[in-house]
Amino acid sequence: MGSASPRDHLMKLLEPVVSAEGLDLEDITVTQAGRRRLLRVIVDRDGGVSLDDVADVSQAVSTALDEDDAMGQTAYTLEVSSPGVDRPLTEPRHWRRAAKRLVKAELTDGTVVEGRILAADESGVDLDVAGTARRLDYESLTRGRVQVEFRRFDDVDGDEG
Repeated sequence: MGSASPRDHLMKLLEPVVSAEGLDLEDITVTQAGRRRLLRVIVDRDGGVSLDDVADVSQAVSTALDEDDAMGQTAYTLEVSSPGVDRPLTEPRHWRRAAKRLVKAELTDGTVVEGRILAADESGVDLDVAGTARRLDYESLTRGRVQVEFRRFDDVDGDEG
């Protein structure tokens, strides 16, 4: 298999399979779970992922794995899911999909900025930081994390009574 790691091989094998289902392959992890291995495939797309999407991509991934024998002869469990709220925002598409969410952004200079995502494009993200719009280019960001809110931003705009 050359110098490519097993994870790299799986990413290369499964990216076109997931893409053919209209989804982005976000991550793959393989962990030992007793005598079995757990293959976790994380997928996403603009607008989110439905249970039907997960079922369809699970079938396609399973078929591709069987045809390639990428997991070898050892038993494994395949788990396909969408990313959780704690997934780091590292790609422009992550920031775009988190529009209107409250985030903490870690900057390359070591500072941390907290604000609500106003917009994101291919070069950076616009945050509302304490009522002031602030533009951050992706080069100045190391990563961001969505902050859990018990009352969503969208709820504040609606009538409460």
